[in-house]
Amino acid sequence: MKATIYYRGSLTSCNYDCPYCPFSKNKDSAATLAKDKEQLLRFIAWVREQELAGHELYIFFNPYGEGLIHRWYREGMAALSHMPHVRKVVIQTNLSANVNWTDTLHREKAAFWVTYHPGQCKEEAFVAQCTELYKQGISFSVGTVGVRSAFEAIASIRRRLPQDVYVWVNAFKDVPDYYTVEEAEELRRLDPLFDLNRADYDSLGKRCMAGEDVFYVLGSGRVKRCYKDRAVIGDLYRDGLEGLSKQRLCRMKQCGCYIGYKHMPELAMADWYGDGLLERVPTQYASIAHKLDGQAAREQEEQRWKTHPASRD
Repeated sequence: MKATIYYRGSLTSCNYDCPYCPFSKNKDSAATLAKDKEQLLRFIAWVREQELAGHELYIFFNPYGEGLIHRWYREGMAALSHMPHVRKVVIQTNLSANVNWTDTLHREKAAFWVTYHPGQCKEEAFVAQCTELYKQGISFSVGTVGVRSAFEAIASIRRRLPQDVYVWVNAFKDVPDYYTVEEAEELRRLDPLFDLNRADYDSLGKRCMAGEDVFYVLGSGRVKRCYKDRAVIGDLYRDGLEGLSKQRLCRMKQCGCYIGYKHMPELAMADWYGDGLLERVPTQYASIAHKLDGQAAREQEEQRWKTHPASRD
C-alpha cells in the first residue's frame, strides 16, 4: 500500500526559546537523547523492511524541538531518502543546523518544511541557509505564524528569497477576527494561499485519510490517526500497515492545521500542492500566484460594479 507516516520520537529539546512553545530552550537528558536515537533507528529499520512488502512510503519527521542538530536525524533522513520504496522524506526544521551534510541526500526525494522564527535567528544567516538548499535543488518551503509583530520580517524574507520559493503564512487564530481587511490583503500578497490556512474546516464525522493511509507514529511504536486525536489505533511494529489501515471518520469538531486538513479528500488540497503536498510546496507556484491575483482582480471589479453601477459603462 501507499502510506504517509508522520514520526515523532522522544526528543523534546530545542535550541530556540520561542515564547509560545513549551519546548523552547528545553534540554533533554543524555538518557532521553539515547532513547530518541534508539527509537529512530528502530523505525528506520522497520521502514527498510517494508520494501519486501511492496509498500510505498512518504515520511515526515515532526519532532518536538529541533531534530537536525542531532546526527541521527541527519543520517536517518539521508538513509531513508535512498531507499527505493521511500518516495519522499521531509523534516520540519528551523534550519539552524549546518547544511553541509545535505549533499548526502537523494535530492529528488528529500525535502524541508522550514519554519522561520523572527527574533530567534539573524535574517542574513537564515537566508544563507535557504540559499544553500536552493542551490542544491532541494525542495523546501519557508513559513511562519502571521502575528503582527512578524509582518515586517515576513515581508523581508519574501523579498530576499527567490520568487519560486514558497513562503507561507500560518494565520493567527487565537484571537477572533485578528486581521483587518488591509492586513489580510497584505498577507495574501506575501502568501497567495493564505486564505486556505485562515479557515478552520468542519471535520467532525467527515472522511479523512488519517488512520486509513496516513498514520501518526510515536517513538514507542504507538500509532494515532493524527497529532490532535489522542486515541491510539494500534502499534506499528505489532500490527503493520495492513493491520492499522481502516477508514476512520474524524472525531474532531474542526481542523485548522495544514498537517491535518490537507488529508481531507473533500478539500482537494492536492489540486494546489500536487507532489509538494507533504512539504507544503504548491505545484507551479508562480502560476498559482498569477491565477489568484487575477481572481482577486475580478472580485474587486465585481464589487466595484455592485457599489457603483454607473462604472460599468
